[in-house]
Amino acid sequence: MEEIKNEQELQTPEQNPASAPKQGVVKPQPKRSRMSFGKVFLAALLAVVVGSVVSLIFWISLFSGFSAMVKTEVKPIPESAILKIDFKESLIDAPSKNPFAFDIVTMEPTSSLTIFNALQAIEAAETDERIKGIYINATGTGSASADLLEELREAITHFKESGKFVVSYADVYSQWVYYLSSVADKVYMQPEGTFSFTGLSISTMFYKGLIDKLGVEVDILRPTVCKYKSAVEPFFLDKMSDANRAQMQAMADGMWGVLTEAVSASRGISVEELNRLADELAISLPKDALEHKLIDGLKYQDEMEQLFKDEYGIEDLNFISLGDYANGLVPDVSKLSAPKVAIVYANGEVVDGEGADDNIYGYTMAREIREVADDESIKAVVLRVNSPGGSALASDIIWREVELLKAKKPVIVSMGSYAASGGYYISAPADAIVADKLTLTGSIGVFGMVPSVGKALKDKVGVTVDAVNTNKYSDMSNSFSALKPAEYQALMKGVDRVYERFTSLVAQGRNLTIEKVLEIAEGRVWSGVEAQKIGLVDTCGGLTAAIAIAVDKAELGENYQIVEKKSKAEGFMAIIEQLGGTIKASMSKNSELAELYEKYKNIEQIVTRKGIYTFCPYDLKIE
Repeated sequence: MEEIKNEQELQTPEQNPASAPKQGVVKPQPKRSRMSFGKVFLAALLAVVVGSVVSLIFWISLFSGFSAMVKTEVKPIPESAILKIDFKESLIDAPSKNPFAFDIVTMEPTSSLTIFNALQAIEAAETDERIKGIYINATGTGSASADLLEELREAITHFKESGKFVVSYADVYSQWVYYLSSVADKVYMQPEGTFSFTGLSISTMFYKGLIDKLGVEVDILRPTVCKYKSAVEPFFLDKMSDANRAQMQAMADGMWGVLTEAVSASRGISVEELNRLADELAISLPKDALEHKLIDGLKYQDEMEQLFKDEYGIEDLNFISLGDYANGLVPDVSKLSAPKVAIVYANGEVVDGEGADDNIYGYTMAREIREVADDESIKAVVLRVNSPGGSALASDIIWREVELLKAKKPVIVSMGSYAASGGYYISAPADAIVADKLTLTGSIGVFGMVPSVGKALKDKVGVTVDAVNTNKYSDMSNSFSALKPAEYQALMKGVDRVYERFTSLVAQGRNLTIEKVLEIAEGRVWSGVEAQKIGLVDTCGGLTAAIAIAVDKAELGENYQIVEKKSKAEGFMAIIEQLGGTIKASMSKNSELAELYEKYKNIEQIVTRKGIYTFCPYDLKIE
């Protein structure tokens, strides 16, 4: 009440007549508790300073904690050890640009290993007297794409030439894990485990029914000659088109052929027999795999440890993971001043502008390529492309920089899982292109897609939109109404122009006639094996093969060093964005709806795209 009383006393007579003094009586004025402007300003300034200092201390502590959490621990390499390829370590194509790779649930750093570091480690282990052999332990939960397993398998095959042993063991053999493991001298598995050998299936999800239920209208912009360009099919069809089915079948057959031929060569079982076993579902139990000679024995984990002692004479068992061994390798100091071969990573979807996440931003990538071009210590470049494509504009910006780079020094492209559509666009100018057998490439085509949500908003939630326009087609890109015929034709001019330019650049870069390019284009996706036959790539091989070609073209002999061009986030907000992205991705991954969330992201990416795209169907499930 005292507080209210004081407020009333501070009011003027006009504001509160009851407080007015009687005539002839002089009422003393109350003392007003006021703080001078200077004091208010200084107090506010002090609060800002203290708040900033506290905030700074918080962020320093946060980043210090995360830095300590993700800091790589270098473990000593024992004098006698077995190199363990453990699938708890995820094998990835390119270094992540995000330094905050951790699991939000366990608050532990996620373990991953780039294919470059893995290949370097296996090569070093060949001549390292401390490493007695390789143990492929496929019981972990890590992951790797089929093409990376192909490169790893090739490296292990080369390792065996050193005379050291390679042994494999798993509780469960999936087909691709077995593809890798079959390279071993001996293959074992847990007596009560499972073995999958059924052939490959490639599926994709179609969203037309969902879009129809939502009432969203979609205008598809695709040249009639791009009949294989299937990235947009899920949004206007409910199953594969005949053309898409044909290319998917060829893709599945090709990948299965790579798998069965490799297993046949390692296990001495004909491809025909392997196909019979798959068709008859003859392999489902461990004893079936043993009976048909796909494995060499059934053992428990402790029996595997005894095997190393009995068969290989290793009494003191020391295992070192591939990641720990790679981190413990010491650079050759004699080559620190040698000419450099730089690996530049083009990993992710091609998008416009600049950015710091794990995508290929047109201007960011162009700047990185210019830096490599201007670095006189770099004598050759290996451009590692792992991309399904994306923005046609960003692809063209990067293409130009690759063309300028090639004028200064040799450029060799090494293709990862995908180097298709925009991924092939940026690869075309290279002096040579090397692809894995399991790489999906080509997809030389273009499309545009314009969704309109006006009808859905009106029918589903009762929201309508109205506007005024200065010209007839001013509202052409408002995303609320379907395209009018004239608008559709105007946009198709841009789509056709991009396709014409794309095919002409491929003809120029690959030294092919335009007629030949048009014949093999049409948006069709090719495996690395088929792409070599039709001239889209020069040879099949991995990153190691691409580096060897780069060294040869630059005439470096044995005197060279390999450096990686790694992108880093610049600026405080970029770092904060990456941290937020990590937390969001980790929460989504650990959610019960993780798989559905991935599908949601695929839909969101498609329907929010603007402009013209050279994009390959990336949402494929290969089993």
